[in-house]
Amino acid sequence: MTLFWIKKAFFDFWDHFLVAIILNLGFIAVATVAFVIAPQIQGAGTALALIVLFIGIGLLFVYAGAVAMVARDISKYRNPSPASVLAYAREIWPTALIYAALVVGSLVLLTVAIPVYAGMNNLLGTAALALLFWAAVIWYVGLQFFFSVRAFLDTAFKKIIKKSFVVLFDNPLYSLISAFGFVFIIIVSVFTAFLLPGPTGAIIWLQSGFKLRLLKYDYLEEHPDADRRQIPWDRLLLDDRERVGKRTLRGMIFPWKE
Repeated sequence: MTLFWIKKAFFDFWDHFLVAIILNLGFIAVATVAFVIAPQIQGAGTALALIVLFIGIGLLFVYAGAVAMVARDISKYRNPSPASVLAYAREIWPTALIYAALVVGSLVLLTVAIPVYAGMNNLLGTAALALLFWAAVIWYVGLQFFFSVRAFLDTAFKKIIKKSFVVLFDNPLYSLISAFGFVFIIIVSVFTAFLLPGPTGAIIWLQSGFKLRLLKYDYLEEHPDADRRQIPWDRLLLDDRERVGKRTLRGMIFPWKE
């Protein structure tokens, strides 16, 4: 399943290459407000800089949520346009802003707690740091599914959080592969100024994987007595494999010649 996931995510991105580039330019523009403009106007007042920073971060999460909706459509073999981001942003902005507050708030708590525990210089402090580390890992690995659950399953904030962690604890290996893949794509994107594959490519990775993972739950719903450890992935992925098809380098670069 993992190998096909990699293949599907790659071709989901490749088949919508221009759309992804445009969406990545949008990410760069929005991120500029938070991480470039805000620090530069700090001389005009810390309060103003913080306001611009929070506005930029809020816009970034709303935009990411909208792109996640576009990526969902891509993973389901639809052909969305960059213009659909605006419609999705109007739909998702309240949930995305609460999610932004949750993520930023937890990061602030970590930056406060880590120096406190590290400064204790004793066994209790070390144990607290270890506990905090693993709690943070579980927290953020679970939160990676927030926009996926919002796009595919539910719209209520509490239910989104709950289902995100249900996915995590029910699929720990998948969750780790998903998180490592996301981080890897972001790191690689640094060398292309976040244009290729960029944040959009990372989100497509998440949505493609989540779309495939949901096949497991469709199967278990139809076969409640089935062994959860023996999912017939070859059969479940048959339709997706047919849709992705066999690709050649010639077909990727010159699809009209195939």
